[in-house]
Amino acid sequence: MRAALALVLVAPLLAVPGSASAHPVESVAGYVSTQPGPGRFPLAGAPVLVDDADYPGVVRVAGDLRTDLHTVTSADISDEKDPIILGTIGHSPTLAKIIARGKLDVSSIQGKWETTIEQVVDNPLPGVRRAFVIAGSDQRGTIYGAYDLSKNIGVSPWYYWDDVPVAHQDNLYVLPGRHTQGTPAVRYRGFFINDENPDTGTWAPETFGPGKAPGYPGGLNAGYYARVFETMLRLKANYLWPAVWGRAFAEDDPANHATATRYGVVMGTSHEAPMMRGIEEWNRHAVNGTDPYGGNGQWSFRTNSDALKAYWKDGAERMRDQGIEGVITLGMRGNGDTALPDGDGIDLMSSIIDSQREILKETGLIDRPQVQTLYKEVQRYWDKGYRPPDDVTVVFCDDNWGNMRKLPDPSLPKRSGGYGMYYHFDYVGGGRNYKWADTANLANTWEQLHLAYTSGVDRLWVANVGDLKNSELPTQFFLDYAWNPNAWPVTRLGEWTRQFAAESFGPRLAPAIAKILDRYGHLQSRRKPELLNRRITVDPAKDIATDSSAVVYDDQQTPFSLTDYDEMNRVTDDWLALAAVTERLKRQVPAAWQDAFYQLVYYQVKDTAIVYDLRRAEFTNIAYAQQGRAATNALADRAEALFAEDQAMSDYYNTTLAGGKWHNWQLQPKIGYGNVARYGPNAPWQQPELNNVALPDEIFPYLQRITVPSGSSMGVALDGGSSTTLPTFSPWQSQSGQYIDVYNKGTTPFSYRINSGVPWLSVSRPAGTVTDQTRSYVTVDWRRAPRGTRSVPITITGAGSSVTVQAPISYPSVRPAGFLEANGYVAIEADHYSRATGSWQLLPDIGKTGNGLTPVGDVTGSKLDYTMTLTSSGPVKVTAYLSPRNNTRPTDGLKYAVSIDGETPQVVNVTTATGANDTTMNKQWERNTSQNINVTTTTHTVAAAGTHTLTFWAVDPTVIVQRLVVDTGGVKYSYLGPPESRRA
Repeated sequence: MRAALALVLVAPLLAVPGSASAHPVESVAGYVSTQPGPGRFPLAGAPVLVDDADYPGVVRVAGDLRTDLHTVTSADISDEKDPIILGTIGHSPTLAKIIARGKLDVSSIQGKWETTIEQVVDNPLPGVRRAFVIAGSDQRGTIYGAYDLSKNIGVSPWYYWDDVPVAHQDNLYVLPGRHTQGTPAVRYRGFFINDENPDTGTWAPETFGPGKAPGYPGGLNAGYYARVFETMLRLKANYLWPAVWGRAFAEDDPANHATATRYGVVMGTSHEAPMMRGIEEWNRHAVNGTDPYGGNGQWSFRTNSDALKAYWKDGAERMRDQGIEGVITLGMRGNGDTALPDGDGIDLMSSIIDSQREILKETGLIDRPQVQTLYKEVQRYWDKGYRPPDDVTVVFCDDNWGNMRKLPDPSLPKRSGGYGMYYHFDYVGGGRNYKWADTANLANTWEQLHLAYTSGVDRLWVANVGDLKNSELPTQFFLDYAWNPNAWPVTRLGEWTRQFAAESFGPRLAPAIAKILDRYGHLQSRRKPELLNRRITVDPAKDIATDSSAVVYDDQQTPFSLTDYDEMNRVTDDWLALAAVTERLKRQVPAAWQDAFYQLVYYQVKDTAIVYDLRRAEFTNIAYAQQGRAATNALADRAEALFAEDQAMSDYYNTTLAGGKWHNWQLQPKIGYGNVARYGPNAPWQQPELNNVALPDEIFPYLQRITVPSGSSMGVALDGGSSTTLPTFSPWQSQSGQYIDVYNKGTTPFSYRINSGVPWLSVSRPAGTVTDQTRSYVTVDWRRAPRGTRSVPITITGAGSSVTVQAPISYPSVRPAGFLEANGYVAIEADHYSRATGSWQLLPDIGKTGNGLTPVGDVTGSKLDYTMTLTSSGPVKVTAYLSPRNNTRPTDGLKYAVSIDGETPQVVNVTTATGANDTTMNKQWERNTSQNINVTTTTHTVAAAGTHTLTFWAVDPTVIVQRLVVDTGGVKYSYLGPPESRRA
């Protein structure tokens, strides 16, 4: 037995997770227990055995498993213990003997893709009493089985990237029975390391040493990629697009491809890099208008086809000669991830792919898996009717913001190559880069992955994860879902997050951490942090579908209203409340897990809250400066202090965290976007280049400081922004109490008084002294107020001046039912319907303010009815807030309909009405994705005040309704829309 197997005693080349004696883990999970019992197999001290003849990836992973077991148990290997045997069917002589003796039935997995059986086997071989056998149907099946055991004993897949230690366990036992993770639903599952500067591009060469390509020290070498490959396999991924920003995987380190082979990883190249060659390889060799293949140096198939063919053939021959397992990208895009300069004629793309296929035939690679990725403008070829050869996998793409653009037409015959998906958790481009922190909403991600999978997209999934680190949660969910979509219906999303938290922090803290992460994802999906200083509005005088100038960008305004619905305070306070909860929980995290908690939970929550608080101080400062408030400069000081706090968190990350392991990792800018004067014409979308150095003008728009005159001068500002009139008061209103600000425009304090014109309208601070400013809330005693409408004067006196403002009062006499009109609107969250007809799927927290609903199955007749009471009659506008989906079906658009009181429903095509489905990614698409909403409006006429029924009709599937707002004349600008109305 021992002679037939190679005992893995040599420690792996890579560092291993640290062990800790104190940890929040009480027990381990799955098929492993800390308690002995009948038929249970002891793991502590068990030797890990593998045939030398097995795949290199299997031999290598045995070392990782041995190290993981020792790290958790601290037990030394003993030849006297029953062994763990790893083996691949058809490649392990020892496993073959066990099978031949009838001790292990592998018929259920034989010939399957990446499938494993784990089983305790009695008397597997002569002289062996018992063994725990991990048998794989192929190389990766065995590897996944080994790493699944590692996860079950408490080793987090993120132990390296987030410094997650493991809980010490004196004893571990495998439960009896057959265990398996099943066969993956998606054949190729992986991610794209991309947009890797400044973080990975700075940190990795410092940590692992420079690349080996002469003149390119910033390349990523095999030491770095070994860490990536290991994490991939621990997550059950098998496919990688390597980094491309000035980097060439095959050339930066000649050992890179060999390392991928040794780990058992499938390599690919991104949508812009055909024939297993990164575009940077061309850029390095095609210099000074020439290339080494005798051409003119141009990345143009029309003018330089012979040279390109020779270049591509070199890539194919390298793949063949080095035995690289890979998926070959076909087609062509412009150099620099842009559209082809040669045009987009079908004849051109057909010639390119035909030429590439001919090269694959010549090099004997024509049977290798191939893909064409329909990214951005490349989708036009498909839309115009081009179809690559049937065995080529067609990869559909999202719009870079998590919304799929196209899915298979069910009326077309099935393709032998099937369909794939390219998805984004990170992006560089319009409307703005988002690279700093994870901003994925799991409900949104689930809905799009579910839609893709149930539409037949199951051959290849790849996600752009940026640097990988910082996108841990969505990356793992993407891969878990790709492995087994049926295991994770939308109703189990909360359970998935708890499991994710438990893998790193144990079951005791997991529920609290999961709540934080779920809330974080919901808040973060409202708007990317990089976009907090850009307001996008629509000019109502222009046609949004035909006139691109109808969409107006302003990089010097907050998207959140400072004056209406208390919006800026509400969104900021949401973040500060979450940060406070996270801060309290941090104090419960054991010391050994503090670094992991900082990276996986605390940093992203706390620093996003700081950025929101900074933006509130910044934009309030700018508004105060225009009013001449004495408090202006104090808010500038606060904004700069918050900026310094943000910088301090980055500095801690870059110098102290995990003993300095992440030196120069947290460099990604997030605050200076939009500063054209400093960063040039690309500033509205491209990241600033100064990495948030501590300069006051890095806070853009610039903070304002004013000279406050001596003496005193009274100013008055009202809730709602009017200088003369407060928002209307109603007993039916849901918005927070209206207020009056009395502020000083000088340096000398003054006394003030506020007098109400009626006794049933009162003010919270009717008199006092103003140093810089004071806020008084106005309330109505509805037990004493008369019914009807009227306006009550309020007089403010101070610093030798007097101001009278009006408080409109509306006390409805109609009988309330359903949602109640107040302040000129009725706002309703989609899932708060009075009655639902048909089948609807609830999508928790997918909306910016709540849940969403989408019709499922046959949508004919599916509708949502909402009861509401209006206090007025005449024309009203009904605005539908929908998730910013594209029309993925072969139809003329994505439609819904709205009616009031049984009128003929008005049908709205949300894609043609807004131009959102334009494949050029136009301004309206930028608006919808930046604001994470598609907003369309219809006009209706209400005959009389009273109770009415608003109906939302499903016309097309995949429409997701988040909320509805009926504007009776009072809706003000806000980013989230007015707060939900009260419901009788």
